[in-house]
Amino acid sequence: MKDEHLLTQTVAHHQQKKQEKREGTKLSWWQLSLIGIGSVIGAGFFLGTGLSIKTAGPSILIDYMIAGVTAYFVFSALAEMITNDPQKGTFRIYAKKAFGHSFGFVSGWMYWLSGILIMSSEIVALSTFTQFWFPHVPLWTFSILYAVLGFGINLLGASNFGKIESVFAVIKLSTLLIFILFGALLLFHIITPSELQSARNAGISPFMPMGIKGTWAALIFVFFSFGGIAVLGIASNELRDKKDVPKAGKGTLFSLVTVYVLSLFFVMSMVSWTKINESESPFVTALSAYHIPFLDSIFNIIIISAAFSTMVGALFSITNVMISLAVDGDAPKGLAKKNDRGVAVKSLMITAVGLGISILFSFLLPNEVYEYITTAAGVMLILNWGIILVSHIKLHPSYDAANGKFKMVGYPFTSYLGIALILLAISGAMVHANQRIGLFISLGLILVIYLSYWGVFRRGHKGH
Repeated sequence: MKDEHLLTQTVAHHQQKKQEKREGTKLSWWQLSLIGIGSVIGAGFFLGTGLSIKTAGPSILIDYMIAGVTAYFVFSALAEMITNDPQKGTFRIYAKKAFGHSFGFVSGWMYWLSGILIMSSEIVALSTFTQFWFPHVPLWTFSILYAVLGFGINLLGASNFGKIESVFAVIKLSTLLIFILFGALLLFHIITPSELQSARNAGISPFMPMGIKGTWAALIFVFFSFGGIAVLGIASNELRDKKDVPKAGKGTLFSLVTVYVLSLFFVMSMVSWTKINESESPFVTALSAYHIPFLDSIFNIIIISAAFSTMVGALFSITNVMISLAVDGDAPKGLAKKNDRGVAVKSLMITAVGLGISILFSFLLPNEVYEYITTAAGVMLILNWGIILVSHIKLHPSYDAANGKFKMVGYPFTSYLGIALILLAISGAMVHANQRIGLFISLGLILVIYLSYWGVFRRGHKGH
């Protein structure tokens, strides 16, 4: 009897140690917040905002505030669902609960496919920027190098992934904060370099030079700048305490909107917005007027770190979505199996194959066609925001209002407003021919995913 009691104590102690070890590999809310920042601020912001500014002029600042508010509504809806009904697989599980298996299937595969395409575009950007220093090395060499590094970081497990992503997030945030400080010192004439004459025509006037149409057309590009926000919902499974999900989301979105709006305000305060174009980073354009030594190399390093961490974050997200699909039988069941580090190696490998095919297309297809496909990927990412909001509207009444858990502020008004703003942004893609084609491609891909559910998986899910 004594031996039996001792054995029970030993087993209990062993289980407690295992639980503590698992908890030790979980993320704190601030790490999740930094993962969100690291996954959202990519090369698209540092480089791609030139096209947005050219399209909308200084009124781009309004677009960033609209996109930030919309992203907050989407995250609030997701946070309410996660805290009231914690699920592995996050947003696609809520879509399935709200509207049936087909919705969960479409939402998951949409996110996975868009993530693959966005990752491949980030890797192409990484390779192109690295070639700046090594012009004779072929792009495919760098593509393989960055892909291997990205997969290596994800193989380390959630805790190590969180630490590495946090470092990248700090680099990007610090860069933008230093830029904002430099802009503020110039604006308030605390420093007055002799080159200040070059900024004579700078400023945010006229505020809306292209009219409302220009501001509307640029909105879709700005929404893409927040596209990676869903990683917060996916990575929330790794949080020590699910109650910290809203705190992490608020920290992420407040930081993003603040640095986005302030940094672009100072860009246009330092150089006339008419001198900004899509072929060069607006930050480089603004700082070039002040003859800062090694500027090209400095920003090259920053853009590379931005693109790399966005790619690593996207890889983490879509691998976890693949696991969720596998658990539900919407992908081979074996893909859900995890190793001791909590990494689903088979899911990661399937994602590697998808990424390899996408990178191959990026080199084989004409640039214009590849641009259509990456635009389509961005549109699918934003359409998934809409799925999150409609799922929340359906599920909200089932949550106990008195349980003291997080509730979305302003429901249902904020949910419907979020959907309206998403539709407003996506409809703005109709203004430009390239974005219009990308929108039609995204709708075609969604139709293919939906038909594949009914054509291939329906038999296996008749009971759902």
